[in-house]
Amino acid sequence: MRTYCLFQAVNSPDLRAFAEEPAGSSLPPDLGPWTLVREIRPNEQWAIPVSRAVVAAGIIENGFYLWGPVERPAASHLIIESDRVEGTAVFDRKYDQIGTIKRLLIEKVSGRVVFVDVTFGGFLGIGSRHVTIPWEKLTYDKELEGYCTDLTEAQVRGAANLYGDKGALPDQTRQQEMSDYWSNVPK
Repeated sequence: MRTYCLFQAVNSPDLRAFAEEPAGSSLPPDLGPWTLVREIRPNEQWAIPVSRAVVAAGIIENGFYLWGPVERPAASHLIIESDRVEGTAVFDRKYDQIGTIKRLLIEKVSGRVVFVDVTFGGFLGIGSRHVTIPWEKLTYDKELEGYCTDLTEAQVRGAANLYGDKGALPDQTRQQEMSDYWSNVPK
């Protein structure tokens, strides 16, 4: 377990941030200046209304985790590069991380993202399992800085990988099996 440093934005008192070091050098300077509020040691009770696991995932991915209203200018465009999506956490409706996006699967003709390859389980990539989820089952959550889904971990674990066990490219039958599985998952 880690020690987490909780900071408050001087210019936006409702905005908090977590980092691993008391200097806060990894925090976004455009939202600061930042004031260290307290350190939360591994053996202390977690009394903050955001999951410790979510904070840990944000710190691992970005070097910090923001909590509260973020006043940033609107994005100049509504697209994102695929390499910025790859590696992003996937959370269930209880905000527990259930996987990580490995790659996007794009329909050749339309150019539309149809599925995402999500990995879960294992340690350092060893023993991890790949599952293919329809892209429309995910929504981006700005506060979590990850994708959320209404799917349960059990539903995700029950899905097949589009590529099969040997990593071979999918044929029409396998694609139809995937579509059938996700069509029958309760909403």
